[in-house]
Amino acid sequence: MLKVGELAALANLTVRTLHHYDSIGLLRPQARSDAGYRLYDRDDVARLHRIQALRAFGLSLSDIALTLDSPAGSPLAIVDRQLAALEVRMAEATRLRDQLLRVRAQLVRGSAPDLSTWLTTLENTMDMTNVYERYFTKEELDRLPLVSNDAAKAQWQGMVEQARGLIDSQVPPDADAARAFALRWLQAFARDTGNDPALTAKLNMMVERELDAVGMPASVMQYVHAAIGELKLETWAKYVRPEVVERMRRHYATRGHEWTPLIAQMQAEMQADPDATGPRAGALARQWMDLFHDMVGRDQQDIDAFRAASATDPLLRMGSGIGGESIDWLRKVMQAQRPSAVKDGNDAA
Repeated sequence: MLKVGELAALANLTVRTLHHYDSIGLLRPQARSDAGYRLYDRDDVARLHRIQALRAFGLSLSDIALTLDSPAGSPLAIVDRQLAALEVRMAEATRLRDQLLRVRAQLVRGSAPDLSTWLTTLENTMDMTNVYERYFTKEELDRLPLVSNDAAKAQWQGMVEQARGLIDSQVPPDADAARAFALRWLQAFARDTGNDPALTAKLNMMVERELDAVGMPASVMQYVHAAIGELKLETWAKYVRPEVVERMRRHYATRGHEWTPLIAQMQAEMQADPDATGPRAGALARQWMDLFHDMVGRDQQDIDAFRAASATDPLLRMGSGIGGESIDWLRKVMQAQRPSAVKDGNDAA
């Protein structure tokens, strides 16, 4: 049996983290010492392994709690998933190691590797650091021009520089020039994802987590988000009351960051549970409705106006990862989970 401090040290966690896991019911040790200290046994440590593995896969604590009680969260499923990811990294590492050994042998002999050898070494090194491969399948990568197309890459580098220029010139995100830039950004994003909501959701999640790895300065991303927000709020103002626009502005400032991971998780769950009958589907739908009502409110006229605008103006969904299939799936979830919520589900669409 391990005390909380011992387990924290061995697992490279803080005691506060383990206390938090206990408080939210994620990891509650079944035993206590005579003095009342938490004591962790084999099963507790095994559960902690599953929790930390799922965190490494990018799940939130609330999603981990649901996953642990599903087949996908069984010890065997978690280990299999870790092994699969590890096999990919090992193959990449082996390929790079073999190439580096060949280069080293040439350098030891005093000969200079030729251009093709250095290019192969560079390619293998970049493969090891290619963040996109951790998020997308090969088939998905083939559908992302910003990964495979040099012209698209150059355009995105240019847009990052344009954003830097706007920032350096102190152009506010609600200025006409910033909103025009935001529209170009959204249009390029839609083009280079094929306007595919699933790819869009994955890409949004990847960029949010891997800003440095994809060469996106945090200051640029913050500015782009702000400019896109102003562009969309200006568009929403054509369809909904000023009070709703202000409510949406407050929502984006306080809870807007919750949408990207939620949409990405929903897209993944749509693939895993297309019939929308599982507990995680219901939990995601409840999160969606909570965010939706925080953003729009509960007045039926406001909800109807929001729905109509969202359905007819494509700009309002650009770059979000939300498509018609997403809304249909949400309605299906609510039909399965709580028939009386169908109306709310339709409202959210």
